[in-house]
Amino acid sequence: MQRRNFLALALAAPTLTTRAFADEPQVRLRELYNKDMSFTEFATSNEGKRVAIEGFMAPPLKAESNFYVLTNRPMAVCPFCSSEAEWPNDILAVYAQRIVDVIPFNVKIVTRGTLELGTHTDPELGFVSRVRIVDAVQVRA
Repeated sequence: MQRRNFLALALAAPTLTTRAFADEPQVRLRELYNKDMSFTEFATSNEGKRVAIEGFMAPPLKAESNFYVLTNRPMAVCPFCSSEAEWPNDILAVYAQRIVDVIPFNVKIVTRGTLELGTHTDPELGFVSRVRIVDAVQVRA
């Protein structure tokens, strides 16, 4: 590749990436459930589609995993590891494309992936979820 072509591609890449992500609807965790815990119109109309959700990575349940929990607020303690910790009702199970590099609990991230609805029990961890993001990638917000 010629240097000129490489530079043109390198300069265009952020724009191309931004446009690709602009097509993904962005949602907040609280916008997935109605007050009666049924799924919102947003959730049902975007099931099976790629979405972007901001939140915080809860401390991992196990090392070197492709699974993590996205929370609406920072959590310094793994809720499964401490009886005092209260597990929030606005959480989301995330299954990443590859092993997750843990991001500090107090750093906001954006998770992008395919929205799945319906009760699912993780066969390895036993974690039960009603809503998940699969095939996910995450970046600092």
